[in-house]
Amino acid sequence: MRRFFLFTLIIVFLIGNTHAQIANRYDIVIDEIMADPTPQVGLPNNEWIELRNTSANAINLQGFRISDLTGQSGAMPSYVLKPDSFVIVCTGSAVTAMSAFGPTISVTSFPSLDNNGDQLSLISAQGKVIHAVNYNISWYQNELKKDGGWTLEMIDTKNPCSGFTNWKASVDVKGGTPGKNNSVDASNTDKTSPKLLRAFAVDNLNITLVFDEPLDSLKAATATSYSISDGIGVPQSAITVSPVFDRVNLKLNTPLAVNKVYTITANNVTDCAGNIIGLKNTAGVGLSSVADSFDIVINEILFNPNSGGVDYVEIYNRSQKIIDAKQLYIANRNSTNVISSIQQLSTESILLFPKNFLVITEDPQIVMQQYVTTNPDAFLQVSSMPSFSDDKGDVIILNAQGKIVDEVIYSDKWHFALISNTEGVSLERIDYNAASVQSNFHSAATSVGYGTPGYKNSQFRIDQQVQGEITVIPEVFSPDNDGIDDFATINYSFPSPGYVANITIFDASGRPVRYLEKNALSGIKGSYIWDGLGEKQQKLSQGIYIIYTEIFNTDGKKKQFKNTIVLARRA
Repeated sequence: MRRFFLFTLIIVFLIGNTHAQIANRYDIVIDEIMADPTPQVGLPNNEWIELRNTSANAINLQGFRISDLTGQSGAMPSYVLKPDSFVIVCTGSAVTAMSAFGPTISVTSFPSLDNNGDQLSLISAQGKVIHAVNYNISWYQNELKKDGGWTLEMIDTKNPCSGFTNWKASVDVKGGTPGKNNSVDASNTDKTSPKLLRAFAVDNLNITLVFDEPLDSLKAATATSYSISDGIGVPQSAITVSPVFDRVNLKLNTPLAVNKVYTITANNVTDCAGNIIGLKNTAGVGLSSVADSFDIVINEILFNPNSGGVDYVEIYNRSQKIIDAKQLYIANRNSTNVISSIQQLSTESILLFPKNFLVITEDPQIVMQQYVTTNPDAFLQVSSMPSFSDDKGDVIILNAQGKIVDEVIYSDKWHFALISNTEGVSLERIDYNAASVQSNFHSAATSVGYGTPGYKNSQFRIDQQVQGEITVIPEVFSPDNDGIDDFATINYSFPSPGYVANITIFDASGRPVRYLEKNALSGIKGSYIWDGLGEKQQKLSQGIYIIYTEIFNTDGKKKQFKNTIVLARRA
């Protein structure tokens, strides 16, 4: 009898263990995510995820947990997930509604799934990360569906770690497929090499590399796979970062110097599918500094976008500092002129190097569809932009201490007067080193599609550092907004501050056609802009014009200047 009892216990133990198979990485995957259930399409108004068993073994989910960046759920109950089967996981209050679509289990403290993106991890009872997904709103690949009511579905569960390229919005009429095969289910083999997106220095001895997809965590943890320029060399160690493994932390032997840009190169690194890194294997890196006044300038503003378009603000690093976007904020002013709607540019470190651009917008894809873009890496997506009115407003860049780095108080009156419809036309800064005022901005040229997000402005003109008194450039200008000599720049250089200028434009017959400046207080050096229009903002005919400048100061000193310029027009 004792033998029979012992035999029975052994059988029960063995049966129990077949249901208690320990999961390995990717045996179970998060293959569907309902992060934003409103507005409802056809599914209950609940957040949930779906798990799929991709292994050949039944696995008991008892003790498994779901985590995100802010915390971890309670443990899952005992539930045996059979091979190639699904289970819906949600909070307790959603179980009844979700059970109508398939097997459903609940956990306490189910993570609140962020609409714009989150990092989700499935953690086994043994504390091992089985699968992690670092999704964001661009994964929907659909402008309508990203606004809510539709799930994100994994395309190929045999390719669980390739990120963006293996996910898209559900095409099921209900908005998702809880408890069954995904509507986008298909073969989607990963044949793409991983890319090194960027790097940043945590301190002078530690660097973090960010890749576009999860890596083979063992191969990526080889220090000799990396090298840093300017004498830094091979790092002391390399550690892949759990749970997604799309980041690598490097510890250096030699410290980084301040305000120096280094180049880091990755070799022999592979993704989960074994694809080796290709040409996109380098990134700049260096120690960042806090931006001070005018280190960063607002270089281009689109405040009145085309129909279906979005606002963007481009900034330019005119300093020699490496500046972290995490330490910058964009804002406006409210009706009482108080700084308002402050939005941090990034919650993680993204470096803006000297002489580089950064385009801030809610939707980079829309901007890149509507404008020529030569540098997609210059785009930075924010969850929401401050409101910038179509007629006038303020664009402000703040540093981490709340100090104004640059501010532009713009108006639609700043646009080139002969543009009948300024919708979709950006205002471009003319000179990085000049003040953030009307005379230093001009409408983007027709030839570039009225905007240059991420690269040199069509109306850019470098400070000529004029020596002398008054010079006018160019000698011939054509105000047709084609981006080539669209306006005349009247550069001045006075012996001391405090001079007041009057500038009048005369035609070849000596008739005044434009009173460009009246009693304008001037600095020692600076410039004024003539857009080729007359006093009533009318289009002037082509020909020779005289720019007559008279200056005086409170000491009674006076001087007059005459400069000739040709206004040309297309035949």
